[in-house]
Amino acid sequence: MIRMTRKRLLVGLAAAGVLGVGIAAPTVALADDNSPSPSASTQRGADHRADRQAEFADALAKELGVPADKVTAALDKLREQRQGDRPERPTPPSAQDRQAALKERLDQAVKDGKLTQEQADAVLKAAEAGVFPGPGAPGMGPRGWHGR
Repeated sequence: MIRMTRKRLLVGLAAAGVLGVGIAAPTVALADDNSPSPSASTQRGADHRADRQAEFADALAKELGVPADKVTAALDKLREQRQGDRPERPTPPSAQDRQAALKERLDQAVKDGKLTQEQADAVLKAAEAGVFPGPGAPGMGPRGWHGR
């Protein structure tokens, strides 16, 4: 009976070791990943796009029998016009506007009995100290500001 227990113990330890290596190996591989940063891949994408646009302009110029610089200028002009037709993105609220809106919400929560004044003051103080992430904070992501 004791022999069976030792056997099971050894089998369990071996399985745990294999599992540990199976988890550790990909973690180490991911930590050593030397893939290009997003900014490098973005730059490469912009370069590739510019090369493709230049090739397109050259091919179009050849097909139409006009100089390539004339086609490039016409395409640039059309691109600028198209950019002008797009609506502007809304400007995110300033830090002071966000602070004022937070104060209003906290005051309302105190008035409604959901928070004490001390709690509201603590939240406001934490926000002023930068404890809460806001637009542009590291790790905030694209949905940091939703607009109103």
